[in-house]
Amino acid sequence: MAVHDTDLHLAALRADLKFSAELLGNTLHFRSTWGLFSPRGIDEGSKMLLDHLDIAADEAALDFGCGYGPLGLAIAKAAPTGSVQLIDKDFVAIDYSNKNAQANGLDNASAYLSNALMAVPPEPQFSLIVSNLPAKTGNELYTLAFNDAKQRMQPGGRIVVVTINGLRSYMKRSFTEIFGNYKKLKQGKTYTISAAEL
Repeated sequence: MAVHDTDLHLAALRADLKFSAELLGNTLHFRSTWGLFSPRGIDEGSKMLLDHLDIAADEAALDFGCGYGPLGLAIAKAAPTGSVQLIDKDFVAIDYSNKNAQANGLDNASAYLSNALMAVPPEPQFSLIVSNLPAKTGNELYTLAFNDAKQRMQPGGRIVVVTINGLRSYMKRSFTEIFGNYKKLKQGKTYTISAAEL
Protein backbone atom coordinates (compact mmCIF):
# COMPACT_ATOMS: atom_id res chain seq x y z
CA MET A 1 0.00 0.00 0.00
CA ALA A 2 1.45 3.36 -1.03
CA VAL A 3 1.94 6.08 1.57
CA HIS A 4 -0.91 8.15 0.12
CA ASP A 5 -3.24 5.13 0.18
CA THR A 6 -2.23 4.40 3.78
CA ASP A 7 -3.06 7.99 4.80
CA LEU A 8 -6.46 7.76 3.13
CA HIS A 9 -7.13 4.42 4.82
CA LEU A 10 -6.20 5.77 8.26
CA ALA A 11 -8.30 8.88 7.71
CA ALA A 12 -11.27 6.66 6.85
CA LEU A 13 -10.73 4.60 10.01
CA ARG A 14 -10.60 7.77 12.14
CA ALA A 15 -13.84 9.15 10.71
CA ASP A 16 -17.01 8.68 12.73
CA LEU A 17 -19.18 5.73 11.77
CA LYS A 18 -22.73 6.96 11.08
CA PHE A 19 -25.99 5.03 10.94
CA SER A 20 -29.66 5.28 11.84
CA ALA A 21 -31.85 2.73 13.60
CA GLU A 22 -35.51 2.37 14.53
CA LEU A 23 -35.69 1.71 18.27
CA LEU A 24 -38.89 1.64 20.33
CA GLY A 25 -40.76 2.92 17.27
CA ASN A 26 -38.56 5.99 16.75
CA THR A 27 -35.75 6.62 14.28
CA LEU A 28 -32.50 7.64 15.97
CA HIS A 29 -29.24 8.75 14.38
CA PHE A 30 -25.94 7.58 15.80
CA ARG A 31 -22.26 8.29 15.47
CA SER A 32 -19.73 5.86 16.86
CA THR A 33 -16.10 4.91 16.47
CA TRP A 34 -13.84 1.87 16.42
CA GLY A 35 -13.12 0.60 19.93
CA LEU A 36 -16.70 0.99 21.14
CA PHE A 37 -18.98 -2.03 21.32
CA SER A 38 -20.85 -2.82 18.07
CA PRO A 39 -19.73 0.42 16.37
CA ARG A 40 -21.38 -0.12 12.98
CA GLY A 41 -24.93 -0.83 14.13
CA ILE A 42 -27.16 -1.79 17.05
CA ASP A 43 -26.26 -5.26 18.30
CA GLU A 44 -28.84 -8.05 18.51
CA GLY A 45 -28.79 -8.15 22.32
CA SER A 46 -29.71 -4.47 22.63
CA LYS A 47 -32.48 -4.83 20.03
CA MET A 48 -33.85 -7.83 21.91
CA LEU A 49 -33.83 -5.95 25.22
CA LEU A 50 -35.65 -2.95 23.73
CA ASP A 51 -38.25 -5.28 22.19
CA HIS A 52 -39.17 -6.41 25.71
CA LEU A 53 -39.48 -2.99 27.35
CA ASP A 54 -42.62 -0.98 28.00
CA ILE A 55 -41.63 2.64 28.52
CA ALA A 56 -43.76 5.15 30.42
CA ALA A 57 -43.80 8.73 29.10
CA ASP A 58 -42.31 9.94 32.40
CA GLU A 59 -39.81 7.08 32.91
CA ALA A 60 -36.83 7.91 35.14
CA ALA A 61 -34.19 5.59 33.70
CA LEU A 62 -30.54 4.66 34.05
CA ASP A 63 -28.50 2.92 31.34
CA PHE A 64 -25.28 1.50 32.76
CA GLY A 65 -22.51 0.47 30.41
CA CYS A 66 -24.17 2.71 27.84
CA GLY A 67 -21.58 2.63 25.05
CA TYR A 68 -22.55 5.25 22.46
CA GLY A 69 -26.08 5.27 23.90
CA PRO A 70 -28.55 3.08 21.98
CA LEU A 71 -30.51 1.82 25.01
CA GLY A 72 -30.60 5.03 27.02
CA LEU A 73 -31.31 7.31 24.06
CA ALA A 74 -34.07 5.05 22.74
CA ILE A 75 -35.69 5.22 26.19
CA ALA A 76 -35.22 9.02 26.35
CA LYS A 77 -36.95 9.40 22.96
CA ALA A 78 -39.84 7.19 24.12
CA ALA A 79 -40.15 9.07 27.45
CA PRO A 80 -40.49 12.75 26.48
CA THR A 81 -41.45 13.87 29.99
CA GLY A 82 -38.98 11.51 31.67
CA SER A 83 -35.22 11.58 32.13
CA VAL A 84 -32.37 9.20 31.41
CA GLN A 85 -28.89 9.06 32.86
CA LEU A 86 -26.31 7.11 30.85
CA ILE A 87 -23.12 5.87 32.48
CA ASP A 88 -20.00 4.10 31.29
CA LYS A 89 -16.42 3.73 32.48
CA ASP A 90 -15.10 4.65 29.00
CA PHE A 91 -14.73 8.39 28.35
CA VAL A 92 -15.01 7.80 24.59
CA ALA A 93 -18.39 6.14 25.10
CA ILE A 94 -19.57 9.06 27.23
CA ASP A 95 -18.43 11.56 24.60
CA TYR A 96 -20.37 9.76 21.87
CA SER A 97 -23.46 9.26 24.05
CA ASN A 98 -23.64 12.98 24.76
CA LYS A 99 -23.05 13.84 21.09
CA ASN A 100 -25.76 11.41 20.04
CA ALA A 101 -28.19 12.79 22.62
CA GLN A 102 -27.58 16.29 21.26
CA ALA A 103 -27.85 15.20 17.62
CA ASN A 104 -31.23 13.59 18.33
CA GLY A 105 -32.52 16.60 20.31
CA LEU A 106 -32.77 14.62 23.54
CA ASP A 107 -32.49 17.24 26.29
CA ASN A 108 -33.77 14.67 28.80
CA ALA A 109 -30.65 12.46 28.49
CA SER A 110 -27.15 13.01 29.85
CA ALA A 111 -24.09 10.77 30.04
CA TYR A 112 -21.24 10.76 32.55
CA LEU A 113 -18.37 8.58 33.72
CA SER A 114 -19.02 5.93 36.36
CA ASN A 115 -17.51 2.55 37.16
CA ALA A 116 -20.70 0.52 37.50
CA LEU A 117 -23.00 2.80 39.56
CA MET A 118 -20.32 4.24 41.83
CA ALA A 119 -20.68 7.85 40.58
CA VAL A 120 -24.48 7.78 40.37
CA PRO A 121 -26.05 10.08 42.98
CA PRO A 122 -28.64 8.51 45.34
CA GLU A 123 -31.34 10.90 44.07
CA PRO A 124 -33.41 10.96 41.96
CA GLN A 125 -34.40 7.33 42.17
CA PHE A 126 -35.05 5.32 39.03
CA SER A 127 -38.17 3.57 37.80
CA LEU A 128 -36.10 1.61 35.26
CA ILE A 129 -32.47 0.48 35.08
CA VAL A 130 -31.20 -1.21 31.93
CA SER A 131 -27.91 -2.69 30.78
CA ASN A 132 -26.41 -4.74 28.02
CA LEU A 133 -24.00 -6.52 30.34
CA PRO A 134 -20.59 -7.41 28.89
CA ALA A 135 -19.72 -11.07 29.33
CA LYS A 136 -16.19 -10.59 30.65
CA THR A 137 -16.59 -7.89 33.30
CA GLY A 138 -16.65 -10.31 36.22
CA ASN A 139 -19.22 -11.25 38.82
CA GLU A 140 -17.66 -9.03 41.49
CA LEU A 141 -18.51 -5.84 39.59
CA TYR A 142 -21.98 -7.17 38.77
CA THR A 143 -22.59 -7.83 42.48
CA LEU A 144 -21.64 -4.24 43.29
CA ALA A 145 -23.71 -2.86 40.40
CA PHE A 146 -26.86 -4.80 41.26
CA ASN A 147 -26.70 -3.91 44.96
CA ASP A 148 -26.11 -0.25 44.03
CA ALA A 149 -29.01 -0.45 41.57
CA LYS A 150 -31.32 -1.68 44.32
CA GLN A 151 -30.41 1.34 46.44
CA ARG A 152 -31.24 3.70 43.58
CA MET A 153 -34.56 2.21 42.45
CA GLN A 154 -38.00 3.55 43.28
CA PRO A 155 -40.45 1.17 44.99
CA GLY A 156 -41.92 -0.78 42.11
CA GLY A 157 -38.93 0.05 39.93
CA ARG A 158 -37.44 -2.58 37.66
CA ILE A 159 -34.08 -3.65 36.35
CA VAL A 160 -33.90 -5.28 32.91
CA VAL A 161 -30.64 -6.59 31.45
CA VAL A 162 -29.50 -8.58 28.46
CA THR A 163 -26.68 -11.11 28.77
CA ILE A 164 -25.25 -13.96 26.79
CA ASN A 165 -26.99 -17.24 27.63
CA GLY A 166 -23.94 -18.44 29.55
CA LEU A 167 -24.75 -15.92 32.32
CA ARG A 168 -28.41 -16.94 32.61
CA SER A 169 -28.05 -19.08 35.75
CA TYR A 170 -25.88 -16.45 37.43
CA MET A 171 -28.45 -13.75 36.67
CA LYS A 172 -31.29 -15.84 38.11
CA ARG A 173 -29.34 -16.56 41.29
CA SER A 174 -28.05 -12.99 41.65
CA PHE A 175 -31.38 -11.22 41.03
CA THR A 176 -33.19 -13.62 43.36
CA GLU A 177 -30.63 -13.00 46.14
CA ILE A 178 -30.52 -9.21 45.74
CA PHE A 179 -34.05 -8.25 44.64
CA GLY A 180 -35.99 -11.24 45.94
CA ASN A 181 -37.35 -12.08 42.50
CA TYR A 182 -36.32 -12.92 38.95
CA LYS A 183 -38.14 -13.10 35.64
CA LYS A 184 -36.79 -14.39 32.36
CA LEU A 185 -38.46 -12.19 29.76
CA LYS A 186 -36.95 -13.89 26.73
CA GLN A 187 -34.30 -16.43 25.83
CA GLY A 188 -33.00 -16.55 22.29
CA LYS A 189 -30.22 -18.53 20.64
CA THR A 190 -27.51 -16.26 22.04
CA TYR A 191 -29.04 -13.83 24.55
CA THR A 192 -31.33 -13.85 27.58
CA ILE A 193 -33.37 -10.91 28.89
CA SER A 194 -33.51 -10.99 32.71
CA ALA A 195 -35.59 -8.74 34.94
CA ALA A 196 -36.34 -8.07 38.59
CA GLU A 197 -38.58 -5.64 40.47
CA LEU A 198 -38.10 -3.84 43.74
